[in-house]
Amino acid sequence: MKMQSRFPAVVDDVTVRLIAGVVLVVVLASLALQQWWLFLPLAVDFTLRAALGPKASPVARFVSAVVRPRVTALPHPTAGTPKRFAAAIGATMTVAASVLWLAHLATGAGWLITGVVAIAVVMAVFPALEAFAGLCVGCVIFGWLMKAGVVPEDVCVECSTITARLSAAEPA
Repeated sequence: MKMQSRFPAVVDDVTVRLIAGVVLVVVLASLALQQWWLFLPLAVDFTLRAALGPKASPVARFVSAVVRPRVTALPHPTAGTPKRFAAAIGATMTVAASVLWLAHLATGAGWLITGVVAIAVVMAVFPALEAFAGLCVGCVIFGWLMKAGVVPEDVCVECSTITARLSAAEPA
């Protein structure tokens, strides 16, 4: 029996971009203020979103309830599975930053903060690309993995449908 994901097959790209904007603000605040503890709530949020879906994410719930209703852009449906993969990348990165920061607190080793800063820079670039350019780096990687056969097409039926629609729309 196949276990059903709580992550929706289709999500609103506008909402996703707004969530990325919130993540970007938190990451930039952590960099500017050197408040590395901010990665802890981000790690929890990304992990909840990747594992249980956006309804389990405090950031996604806030954006959906408070921010998105104030944005007049029409919904733009997009495949959810690559967004889940992107959230898993965010979870991995923010958990790693949190572990490095906690290890720094425990040991006093200053070089651990260098790792946190490096992750923070990546975690600023990825959501900035999503929020401002609509480019989801995790989704691109997911697409590469599908194309390489690492991720079977049946994992994301909507991705296959989108790919088929795009291929049909391309001039010969």
